[in-house]
Amino acid sequence: MRSGVNLDSEAPIEGEEERLEGLRAWTHVIYGLHAWSVLIGLLTPAFVLTAFLLGWPSLIAVVLNYIKRSDAAGTLLESHFRWQIRTFWLAIPGALVGLLLWVTLLLIPVAILVWIATGIWITYRVARGWIRLLRRQPMPMPA
Repeated sequence: MRSGVNLDSEAPIEGEEERLEGLRAWTHVIYGLHAWSVLIGLLTPAFVLTAFLLGWPSLIAVVLNYIKRSDAAGTLLESHFRWQIRTFWLAIPGALVGLLLWVTLLLIPVAILVWIATGIWITYRVARGWIRLLRRQPMPMPA
């Protein structure tokens, strides 16, 4: 038995389904906070990337990810928490590469393209993760 699930029968233990529904609701809230940051980036002069990394909705979402991650261990939701956390941290290299290109002055257009591409990648990951959560499907394991 692991994380309240009887691995022999795969049937949830009493109260486990309610716990998972609560955790699923938290996962929706976290995707919603990330999506809010993406929307801010799309509807304001900010880039999606900067709104995602520096906006309070995504920062709150990442903190919630780390707080609730241990509750999701051993469940389908664990893959969503990992997906959300990795999306946040893997967006940072895109921001830094763009910043380095910006500093060169000659490569400012390339920097803007890097930031836009990273923003599209973030938008894709938030949308894909939320859709799979709605379908009650796990996220793929990273390579």
